[in-house]
Amino acid sequence: QVQLVESGGGLVQPGGSLRLSCAASGRIFSINAMGWYRQAPGKQRELVATDTSGGSIKYVDSVKGRFTISRDNAKNTVYLQMNSLKPEDTAVYYCNAVVTGADYYPRAYWGQGTQVTVSS
Repeated sequence: QVQLVESGGGLVQPGGSLRLSCAASGRIFSINAMGWYRQAPGKQRELVATDTSGGSIKYVDSVKGRFTISRDNAKNTVYLQMNSLKPEDTAVYYCNAVVTGADYYPRAYWGQGTQVTVSS
């Protein structure tokens, strides 16, 4: 089994910054991709940013130039640096990882979610 533990959410004023972290642990053979999704009240969960092991990074258009995803492969950790935050960034942010375990079968895992609130 694989666990994803997130941290770093909170309340910030518009224009401020936050850094989210997500650490994967458990029976991990390799991590194919890690990323962040978010879900605002009354809306569907959407992709924010992903980073594959092949080096492909993608962002949703609304965060390009403001958010940066990065990975520390030695720590099985993914980060999301969020700058110039806007009220519309308010959501629960979820970490996602596609992990290959000891059975060599890739599976998707989710973190528990961390609340990000942007408000004055």
